[in-house]
Amino acid sequence: MSRRTPRALVGGAPQETFTFRFDDREIPAAAGQTVAAALWGAGVLAWRTTRGTGEPRGVFCGIGQCFDCLVTVDGAPNRRACLVPARPGGLVTSQEGTGHDDLAV
Repeated sequence: MSRRTPRALVGGAPQETFTFRFDDREIPAAAGQTVAAALWGAGVLAWRTTRGTGEPRGVFCGIGQCFDCLVTVDGAPNRRACLVPARPGGLVTSQEGTGHDDLAV
């Protein structure tokens, strides 16, 4: 009996790969992958700190319902990393709190 792999079942093929910049490092990503998936794949599990206590946050729900995975993407703060597609040459930075200085308490 032959073993069926996920790739064989869906007829998948290797995807085009590229890198984007996260803070001070290059992160590899595949076409169609989200920023959060690429960060996880590179071993980065937290990329935001909470406004009140500075606790680290990364992906919690993974489907865009919570806001634990916020990052700044190409200068735009408060983007949910689990929803934003990784882009070749993109600049993603970790975020502290809400990402807006005028909202600090």
